[in-house]
Amino acid sequence: MSSSADLSFSRTLPSNVFDQLGAILQQMAQAVGKGALVLTEAVLIPIDIPQEWQTQRFIVVVSEQFSALLVGFPQEMDNQGGQSLDSAVNVRLTFCSEAIASFVLNLRDFFQRDSHTYQKLEQYCHIATANDVQLQSQFSLLLLKYFLPPLYTENTELSPLTYPHVSVCQPVEQALKKQIAQEQLLNQVTTQIRKSFDLPVIIATAVAQVREFLQLDRLVVYKFEASRVKSKEVTNLSSVSSGHFCIPPQPDYIHWTGFTPNTPQVYPNTGTSSPPSSKSSQQDLSHQTGCIIYEVCASDEIPSVLNNKEENCLARTIQCWEKFSRGLTLAVDDVEKTYVLQECLLNFLREARVRAKLASPIVYEDKLWGLLIAHQCNAPRQWTESEKNLLTSVAEQLAIAIHQTELMRSLTQEKQTLEQRVVERTMALHDALVAAEAASRLKSEFLATVSHELLTPLTYVIGMSSTLLRWSFGELTQRQRDYLQTIHDSGEHLLEMINDILDLSQIEAGKAVLDITEFSLTSIAESTVNALKEKANTQGVKLKLDLQLNTQRDLFTADVRRVQQILWNLLTNAIKFTPEDGEVILRLWVEDKTAIFQVEDTGIGIPEEQLSLLFEKFHQLDTPYRRRYGGTGLGLALTKQLIELHRGRIEVESTVGVGSIFTVWIPAQGSSSEC
Repeated sequence: MSSSADLSFSRTLPSNVFDQLGAILQQMAQAVGKGALVLTEAVLIPIDIPQEWQTQRFIVVVSEQFSALLVGFPQEMDNQGGQSLDSAVNVRLTFCSEAIASFVLNLRDFFQRDSHTYQKLEQYCHIATANDVQLQSQFSLLLLKYFLPPLYTENTELSPLTYPHVSVCQPVEQALKKQIAQEQLLNQVTTQIRKSFDLPVIIATAVAQVREFLQLDRLVVYKFEASRVKSKEVTNLSSVSSGHFCIPPQPDYIHWTGFTPNTPQVYPNTGTSSPPSSKSSQQDLSHQTGCIIYEVCASDEIPSVLNNKEENCLARTIQCWEKFSRGLTLAVDDVEKTYVLQECLLNFLREARVRAKLASPIVYEDKLWGLLIAHQCNAPRQWTESEKNLLTSVAEQLAIAIHQTELMRSLTQEKQTLEQRVVERTMALHDALVAAEAASRLKSEFLATVSHELLTPLTYVIGMSSTLLRWSFGELTQRQRDYLQTIHDSGEHLLEMINDILDLSQIEAGKAVLDITEFSLTSIAESTVNALKEKANTQGVKLKLDLQLNTQRDLFTADVRRVQQILWNLLTNAIKFTPEDGEVILRLWVEDKTAIFQVEDTGIGIPEEQLSLLFEKFHQLDTPYRRRYGGTGLGLALTKQLIELHRGRIEVESTVGVGSIFTVWIPAQGSSSEC
């Protein structure tokens, strides 16, 4: 809890008093600890300063808990009396954080050449805040010890029992103690709010402590059932129990804290001193009600007003609502005089034994949430400014607690909603994933089944067409031979596609097993290139082999059939998309037991935005050459699966119109028993 009071003063004092004040501030800095910064005029001795600063004395304490500034200006010679006032100092003491920060900033400007000191002072000028209540009280007590002389000394001949003595400062001391106790009470309420999010507990604690401190007969909390009162509106005002509200003010007996009755009031939405005449505003007042939700009484003799609600005697005064909505506190010293013209309302107050009341609004988010109302039951009571300020401060703290509780409730609700959405979305994603996996599995099983069923008739087509090409029962014309060759080639192509589908289905089903053997990398590279040279020559493409490995690293361990299949797919794909007079190169080398194959072509290239789709199954890139080249889109997808089956990887670099480079890394595999 911080103190907002600025106990600034300025007067002429002896220099020894200035020194003693400085010593007290030094004690306060020691009480704060390491976080406090203490500066005196001695820090300015090593540097050049303006003339007006050369005779000035000061001590400034800056910390997060306690900050103070003491400045002294030595008095000049009194020429008229000839008396020197060199020992007198014009003293100014302030706890205002803005004044302290401004003073530190002025000091900072003297140290511009010393960047470290400059930055440190700049940092401390933002630290000064309102002082901690306990430390401020400690400072006040130190001042009292210094300035108040003891009532008796050792040389006093008068007996305190014979000559009773009352200090003239006793009322001041009592007021100071009461202020300290009030600050401590507010500190307790604030601490309770910080520690708990349970609004009923906070209200119960605050109401009980305030009732006991102010010695009230009854303290209640009134809440509107529909709190929709905004600070700058008089429409949609909530009504309230007649025992706890007001009639048109009478200045002698009813008081508004912060409001002078003789001062003309400007009403919202009108801009004049006349209240709004809108019928809708007046009608809205009758639609809102409320009741007392909490009370604490001094004794069982005080009748309970918990849940009290008055429907018939309510005096609706827009001025009263407007003042409450602006945060002003209502003080009624004697209801018998204040509500003398409201017989029904006065009778209700008499039944509830309310003789005096003090009501502070609880405003939450520009809405009048409710009222904190103090009751004196047996006699009139003149409410002091200190009591009004305390009730107002507690009402403000309750508003903070309400805001805090609403935020927590909203966050909890949002969290629960979010968690529910996450659960629902997770379940939906899980269901979608299961459905997708089932669909993929069914698709793979269907393709595998269909492929197996196609193999038998396809074998007959390929075998018989091949037999007829080599030997026939009669002489074949060139046209018949061409037809047979087309049938044979189509069958071979279809067989390759079916085998690819079967391989892909096995890999995805986790049924593919590598047949690990030791083989010559040079041999499979040369055999693959030689097998495709005729195809490359037919398309006018130069197919080259670039071996970059020595004989000691030629032997490699992997699935030779799968590796050859990888090279075959990459080379046929490169030849397919390389125009006439183009070039395809297969490079081969070994690094750290990893075989690296690189297929480079001068083909049509692949757009950068389509590289991510390159290895998708049954997907062909959308290019102008799509119809020209055809294909199923399985080759590269199967190639990537075979590479990953060897725990390898593949990368692609491509430029449209220039060509592509496919690089494959395949690590050496263990023996068949290890797999």
